[in-house]
Amino acid sequence: MKWMIIILVMMSLIGSMMWVMPTKRQKYQAGLRLKAKQLGLQVQLEKVTPPRAKGELEPEVRDRTAYRLMRQGLSREQKNRFKSWHIFRVESLADTGLPPGWSWQQGERDLSDDQLAQVADLVAQLPDGVFSIESTPVYLGVHWDEEGGDSTLQALHAELNRFSEKGF
Repeated sequence: MKWMIIILVMMSLIGSMMWVMPTKRQKYQAGLRLKAKQLGLQVQLEKVTPPRAKGELEPEVRDRTAYRLMRQGLSREQKNRFKSWHIFRVESLADTGLPPGWSWQQGERDLSDDQLAQVADLVAQLPDGVFSIESTPVYLGVHWDEEGGDSTLQALHAELNRFSEKGF
């Protein structure tokens, strides 16, 4: 009986320690986010509300990880004239000028045809796990599912840098 109690207590202690240990997925995410920070990206966990999809009564609030490249060097005048926009990978009625499967949350009809073509090119270059793209005077960012590893992170960073230089 004494041994049974000792074994039960030991199993309880080991179980508690295993519960506190991070999972493989959590270790992967922590490493990826650290590499993103080293590349100069800001990483933030947040809840996002996409536009209401076709057939939905209420939009679905989702927990996503935002990877943002901070904009630098914009003058006050450029910031005041900047047209912020935010698009999501969801089919809705607000999809004017966007590739199929993408919809506007903010900025519909604010960009020129040339700018829309550049946004479409960015959408084509980004990984499939990108859920949204947001551009403000402060940053250019994506909400991403963090699948694909270091190579996908490097490609994401390169595309954000390339697009950020366009200034919209």
